[in-house]
Amino acid sequence: MPRHRLLDLAGLAFFVALCLGIGALAAGVVATSVRSWYGDLVKPSFAPPNAVFGPVWTVLYVMMAVAAWRVWRAADRDTTRGPLTLFALQLALNLGWTVVFFGLEKIGAAVATIVVLDVGVVVTLLAFRTIDRWAALLMVPYLAWVSFATVLNITLWRLNPTA
Repeated sequence: MPRHRLLDLAGLAFFVALCLGIGALAAGVVATSVRSWYGDLVKPSFAPPNAVFGPVWTVLYVMMAVAAWRVWRAADRDTTRGPLTLFALQLALNLGWTVVFFGLEKIGAAVATIVVLDVGVVVTLLAFRTIDRWAALLMVPYLAWVSFATVLNITLWRLNPTA
């Protein structure tokens, strides 16, 4: 196998491991709250069943990883540094929201965090678009899901004002 092909595969493995690793950390934070605190919250009729979240996030994390990998391999380091930094920041915000919402059980603070995450995802998607159109398109389902999560988070805040 040619060296550049091995490097491409190693890069893909890195991004998949990074994204799924963040997902695993988030799942660890969520696991304790879902059975207790989150289970006791008043939820809107459009809240998905808990069993939906794991599979959806797994698919989204893999798509995000492929998007970042496409950007990483599409251009030189100077061109990709900014977009990949934005990607890392929004990934950190993603985990941060999970910690604030599920770990700290602060719904209002989580609203502020997820709004910043929304902006981070949009900015990352636009930065990816300048390098690789498919990478940007791979981020669209993630943006849609985070936007839905924002509406859900705001609604949970309104339904549970003392939580």
